[in-house]
Amino acid sequence: MAAGKEESSAGHAGNGEKAVTEFDAPKKKGRNKFAIACTVLASMTSILLGYDIGVMSGAAKYIKRDFKLSDGKVEVMVGILNLYSLIGSAAAGRTSDWIGRRYTIVLAAVIFFLGALLMGFATNYAFLMVGRFVAGIGVGYALMIAPVYTAEVSPASTRGFLTSFPEVFINSGILFGYVSNYGFSKLPTHLGWRFMLGIGAVPSVFLALVVLAMPESPRWLVMQGQLGLAKRVLDKTSDSKEEAALRLSDIKAAAGIPEECIDDIVEVPKQHHGEGVWKELFIFPTPSVRRVVVAAVGIHFFQQASGIDAVVLYSPRIFEKAGITDDQLQLLATVAVGFVKTCFILVATFLLDKIGRRPLLLSSVGGMIFSLAFLGMGLTVIDHSDTKVIWAIALCLCTILSYVAFFSIGMGPITWVYSSEIFPLRLRAQGCSIGVGVNRVTSGVISMTFLSLYKAISGGAFLLFTGVAVAGWIFFYLCLPETQGRTLEDMETLFAESNWGKKKQNSSTNGNSNGQIQLGTNG
Repeated sequence: MAAGKEESSAGHAGNGEKAVTEFDAPKKKGRNKFAIACTVLASMTSILLGYDIGVMSGAAKYIKRDFKLSDGKVEVMVGILNLYSLIGSAAAGRTSDWIGRRYTIVLAAVIFFLGALLMGFATNYAFLMVGRFVAGIGVGYALMIAPVYTAEVSPASTRGFLTSFPEVFINSGILFGYVSNYGFSKLPTHLGWRFMLGIGAVPSVFLALVVLAMPESPRWLVMQGQLGLAKRVLDKTSDSKEEAALRLSDIKAAAGIPEECIDDIVEVPKQHHGEGVWKELFIFPTPSVRRVVVAAVGIHFFQQASGIDAVVLYSPRIFEKAGITDDQLQLLATVAVGFVKTCFILVATFLLDKIGRRPLLLSSVGGMIFSLAFLGMGLTVIDHSDTKVIWAIALCLCTILSYVAFFSIGMGPITWVYSSEIFPLRLRAQGCSIGVGVNRVTSGVISMTFLSLYKAISGGAFLLFTGVAVAGWIFFYLCLPETQGRTLEDMETLFAESNWGKKKQNSSTNGNSNGQIQLGTNG
């Protein structure tokens, strides 16, 4: 097509060359700053989950001493938030279709604010668990809505980069939680953990206010029939006017709005407001929708079942087992874990749209497998030795850091990027909430059983996680097609293809396929 334009412009040097130049100009532009600003603001809600994960890893030690809790109660206290978040993630899909993506983010921040205050002022274990319940609902809302909003706002050329932001902020929150643990650990025991937990209310207030400056998701606006507003948002968040027009056309088709409708406000078919979504997802799914659901559920399951929350939440315990007995040194070591996680997630954001999802994911899980295997071996050696084995301690420290590094460079961000972009528009909110639900249930089970498992088989726990990671690598290789460069509206076609491993260029059925037009108009 481009060649044809260039040939036609040869006889009309003035107008022809100008047209080609204007069409190709977006390729020279950098990333869309407005889209980046929107996704940064939306993704900041993920700090709430990250902070809770990070802060509980240290606060749990002091809560256990203050309330004289057993390890069983500590497991429940740490892991139960993940199960409570199911309520939030299940409700967030329908809530976001009802009040919009933006106000759902505000609601998540408000709920977490209340939960953080309740935890900070808790006077006993039961009171603390009420705070965990409220905060968990807020976390569930935030986990579901942030990736959905960023995927719907982002242009395809940088969707991987932008949709990885929620994971960036989860890691930033974990690091802040670790730093908070170390900072407040010098206070008296009964005050230290309260400050650690209560200070989490501060960012939620800021988030609730700044999110109001964001525009609403253009795809949600189209679902409400507000084409005028959607067009204005797309013009700002796309790499070119041509891409904005293409995205609007694709969204209208997905929402059942005729192409010829160009009014600012139109009537949308009622079935596209959420009715029948669960039936289409689980009872009468098409083959492509079934594959999308399997892919989303699988990637979320393996992300958590490979043991990341066990390492992050219980890293002080692991460091203690490895030979670091001082509380301050344990917490300082966890800060190093948080720092490595945050650094490597930043690297991943720049690789997602250059390398692609599949190569980065498979390389990441491969590194996790080796790290977990050597961590399990190192802890087993320490556990069966009567003296301090320096090389085994060093091996454990290095493999913990390498494990979180490999996780953060692929498995961590790609889970949220991939699951938020593969569902068709009509199923996206509820579909993503399913993925978040699986993610939180798996995380909750791991968090609430790890101490017992670790006591029973020590380093064998990480060898078990190694086996799960191997199964995950095989699943990803067989079941997850590459989505780099595809429009969101083109995903159902991609998953309908028989050979998922083929490159996207081979999937085009004609010269005007979504994938080809998108590649031609991206900057």
